[in-house]
This record gives sequence, C-alpha cells and structure tokens, in this order.
Amino acid sequence: PSWVTRFISFEKEACAAASLGQVHKATSLEGQPLACKLQYPDMQSVVETDLSQLRLALKVYETTLGGLKTQNLFQELSIHLREELDYTLEAQHIALFAKIFEVDSHVRVPCVMEDLSTHRLLTMQWLEGQPIQSFVEAPQEVRNNMARTLFYAWYKPLYHYGMVHGDPHLGNYTFTSQGEVNVLDFGCVRKFKPSFVRSILDLYEALAHKQSDKMVAAYESWGFENLTKEMIDVLNIWANMLYEPLLDNQVRPIQEGHQGLKGRETATYVHDELRRLGGVTPPREFVFLDRAAVGIGSAFMHLKAQLNWHELFEKLISDFDEEVVRERQKALGIEF
Repeated sequence: PSWVTRFISFEKEACAAASLGQVHKATSLEGQPLACKLQYPDMQSVVETDLSQLRLALKVYETTLGGLKTQNLFQELSIHLREELDYTLEAQHIALFAKIFEVDSHVRVPCVMEDLSTHRLLTMQWLEGQPIQSFVEAPQEVRNNMARTLFYAWYKPLYHYGMVHGDPHLGNYTFTSQGEVNVLDFGCVRKFKPSFVRSILDLYEALAHKQSDKMVAAYESWGFENLTKEMIDVLNIWANMLYEPLLDNQVRPIQEGHQGLKGRETATYVHDELRRLGGVTPPREFVFLDRAAVGIGSAFMHLKAQLNWHELFEKLISDFDEEVVRERQKALGIEF
C-alpha cells in the first residue's frame, strides 16, 4: 500500500531482466541506490503451465531419444522453479551467501532491504559493476584475475558449505574497476549434504589416479544405480570432460580454443552411447550441479582466461572435511 511513498524515486522502465520478473532501479528515502526485483503478475500459474508442458516434452524425449531417464530431472526442476517464485526465500539465500563471503572483500553480495521487500518484490542495495562481456578486450592479466576471483566465488560455497549458485550465466556476475565480483540473482540455490560433496571429490581423485573401484563407488554415492561396466566407461567420458581442467596441472584455458565445440561433441557422443545402453537415471543432485558447472565454464571461456585451474582447485579443497562442512551448515541454519 502507498508503495510509491517508500522511495524517493522508482524508475518505471526496467534496467535488467530477471528469470521470472525484471529489475528496476530506485532510490531509498535515505538516498541509497536500490535494485528492485519485481516479479511478473500471475507467475505461479505460468510456472505451473510451463511445468505441465515440460513434463510432456520430457516424456516425448524419453520415448524417442531416451539417453536419460527424466523423472529425477523433472522433480528437481519443479522444486527449484517453484522456489524461485518466493522472493522471501531468495532473500534468505542472499543472507547465507553474504555470511559465507563476509571476510572476502573481493566477493560482493547485495544487502536486502527487508522493509521494502515481499514475496514478489526483492529490494537490494545497488551494486555498481560492468558485465563480463565488457572485459573481453582487457589485458590478459586483468581477465585472469577476474576468472580467479570468479572461480573462488563459485567453488568456495560448494566445497566449504555444500551450497552452489545454480544459475551462473554471464548476466549474474558483474565486476568493479578494482576487480571485485558482484554475485547476483540467488533464486536458484542448491544445498548438498557434506557426504555428497565428498563423493564429488572422490570422483575427482578416482579420475586423477585412474582408480576404477573408486569411480564406481563415487557414482553410486552420487546416486547412480544399476551401473554396468560399459555404462561407467561412458559416464567417465562425461566426467573427464568436466574435471579435465582441474586435473591438468598447467596454465591453460578452461577448454582448448576457448570454444564449447569439444564439449558439445562429447555431450552428443555420451548421450548417444547412454541411449544405446538403455539410458541412465541421473540423481537429482546431478541436475543443477552439471548445469552450473557448464555455466561457470562458459564465463571462463568468455574471459579467455589462462590459469592453472588444478592449483586453484587443490588449494580450495586442501582442507576439506565432511564434519567441518556439517558444522558450517549447522552454523548457517542449513537443514535437510
């Protein structure tokens, strides 16, 4: 009620798009610049209609192309798409990430203005920054430093707190002139049990040391079931593609040639082989983790960064401990 009186100004024209709404720039009564994420009207019914169509599309896909069994995929997408409707929940996600990065001055998370927010309006401080695309012609060292900061901003929550920023497309990160990264849009956040995070590292270590038994155990810990040796061989092709930059101990781009062609070719081959073998049911945890890993890799490709990804990763996971992650989650109030 009387919302216009709560702001000195509120720009009617949106300055950016959001997944289920749009962002307007405003100014608080105290003169502070604000970003107001406003949900489109009647989005709940729109989302439910989209999910019904998605269910049908997945059934058609599974019947005709069926490399993947889709029940877990649909369940995971449904849960998190419905969660994105609740801006109160997103505000809670922002508070969690702000706590995670409270001692990291190079990673910035917006502060939520609770008295100017509802479940359909999320009002935050305005964070000045430039999109990744505006830095593509910057000196190599500048782009390397940006990628290094972005790597830390995405991987630290996963391996230290069991949380992932599940929508890491280019528009959700901006950079300041000092090289700080602004992390935006927390509507899609996935929380993992420490045991699952451990299984991600188990697969990494199994691939690094070519330990077949440990690979099988890792896939089973992820939640893959009824795996034959042939199926595991195919999954290893996918896993090696994702983990390869982290396994390769040298300065290099995230993918040779800074192109996604190799990744697309590999994904097509893996899909065709899975289909030939009767299909596989990906665990729910796989859906957003795989999507997010590909998304963050795309950001590194746009920056054409040249880094030793292996060193960065090893430094970040060197003191991983399931119990420590569990205690950190407990301290943040994360429950399963």
